[in-house]
Amino acid sequence: MSAQEKARPIIIKRKKVVAAAGHHGGAWKVAYADFVTAMMAFFMLMWLLNATTEQQRKGLADYFSPTIPISRTSGGGDGSFGGDSVFSEDTLPQNGTGASAERPTQSRQARGETGASDSGEAIRVIQDEVLKSVEADLRGHGGQSTLMENEQRHVTSLLTDEGLTIEIFALEDAPIFEADAKTPTPLLRSIVTAIAEAARIVTNGISIAGHVQAQPIVVANNSTWDRSAEQANTTRKLFEELGMDPLRIKRVTGHADREPVILNTMAIRNNRLEIIFLRD
Repeated sequence: MSAQEKARPIIIKRKKVVAAAGHHGGAWKVAYADFVTAMMAFFMLMWLLNATTEQQRKGLADYFSPTIPISRTSGGGDGSFGGDSVFSEDTLPQNGTGASAERPTQSRQARGETGASDSGEAIRVIQDEVLKSVEADLRGHGGQSTLMENEQRHVTSLLTDEGLTIEIFALEDAPIFEADAKTPTPLLRSIVTAIAEAARIVTNGISIAGHVQAQPIVVANNSTWDRSAEQANTTRKLFEELGMDPLRIKRVTGHADREPVILNTMAIRNNRLEIIFLRD
């Protein structure tokens, strides 16, 4: 080997091998999975809104934001789950931890009752049964009805949150008040008598509301308020004449023509009375 060959520099080439990106790795799969999950949640929400009732949706909302106490008693610490001091006379009787020396007669709290119970629902069920008994006696669901057949076509009943609503309405061939809009017809007297008889089996308070049809022309003095209030008050007097305790009448109101039951506000069907057996 010559001296010139020995002096030649030796060059070493190193190739840097870069691995394929693989479509940016697997990050896109995670993003796609998140997108699919979000879409599933969205469509499930849309399905729930369409397939559930208002009460069921309220239950679902309460599940995610509970309003009932998680713990029935307080621990007495100062942390997140500690609650109030167990030595406080002001908080012991109210937190369900028992009576205290100064308030030994707090029996409800001494039993550990904080209001998170099913007693309210149980009371409502009992009230529904009582009100349904009035409706059955009036409509004849269990046998003989207190209403005649021609009278039943003037009466509807509906159980609501306020109570049992019994509606007495006029028809084209059978009004419930005479032409003067003050004197009850024999038909109305007979229906009110039947309702008064059915009311004897319960002690619920009574609400009476009057509704009338709209006037065909615009007048300076709108008499619908006076007529509806007077008709409701006349019905109250009928109940009292039939032996109902005046203290059971809790409310007598006139609604004029502001709450029609059909689109045509001047229809005679809007002349009606609402007798409500209120919940206790």
